[in-house]
Amino acid sequence: MTSSRPGPGPNSLYGPLGDVARDAGYAEHPPRVGFFTDTSVCIGCKACEVACKEWNGLPDPDSDVLALTGMSYDNTVALGSNSWRHVAFIEQPLISAEADGAGTRWLMASDVCKHCTHAACLDVCPTGALVRTEFGTVIVQPDVCNGCAYCVSACPFGVIDRRDGDGRAWKCTMCYDRLRGGLEPACAKACPTDSIQFGPLDELRAIAQTRLEELHEAGHAEARLYGADPDDGIGGAGAFFLLLDEPEVYGLPPDPVVTTRDLPRMWRWAGAAAGVLAAGVAVAFAGRRAG
Repeated sequence: MTSSRPGPGPNSLYGPLGDVARDAGYAEHPPRVGFFTDTSVCIGCKACEVACKEWNGLPDPDSDVLALTGMSYDNTVALGSNSWRHVAFIEQPLISAEADGAGTRWLMASDVCKHCTHAACLDVCPTGALVRTEFGTVIVQPDVCNGCAYCVSACPFGVIDRRDGDGRAWKCTMCYDRLRGGLEPACAKACPTDSIQFGPLDELRAIAQTRLEELHEAGHAEARLYGADPDDGIGGAGAFFLLLDEPEVYGLPPDPVVTTRDLPRMWRWAGAAAGVLAAGVAVAFAGRRAG
């Protein structure tokens, strides 16, 4: 399915960006939407994974992928070309006097593409396969993707993946087809605890802040928001999280930065170096001719 995205607008590479859809060329568009994943109420049921696979017709993983890893009860391990939602199971041993010895804390979190405000995958795509939609999300057009994998290496979260036997890149589309039909994404629809909430991004950020304050008041000082700050290294995420521990515990980078942020400076340095080289060659040739 090819997006009807208009011609490209100015491409801001870093910092707060109030209207990503307008920046992408949409003069009129709906409010930007996103996901707020509250890991404090995730029960690890993986209904989101199943709903995502069923709605999007994702291939079944190989039988060896479904086997237990020996490190966790999680059998999908990570996001990939065939797993656009991934529920991580994180087991933490605890020493508690009240429990009279060792105990265990389980952290569960449904991970997904972050639909970044500044999306490096979109910046580096040479064919235009990756586009910003009118909803502010980032999708891959499989009929345009040439499998170069530039987006795979550019993503600071390791989200995008190439499919074996296919070669093209795949990731979450936030159910773009459902959004165009006025429906919420399949994962959010299937979540039984509302751990995954979908809606206008500004509203979700307000909901998340209220929830964070509730957890702090209840004594969970370690609770924090991840990806909700427009001043962070990706300009804020379209899919952000409430975590109960450090981001690294969940396999997330602590301070993600869009990998194309320094491109203008790099090109300036490359241009200057090329100019110096050209000048040196010209001087050398001039010297030989004079001799």
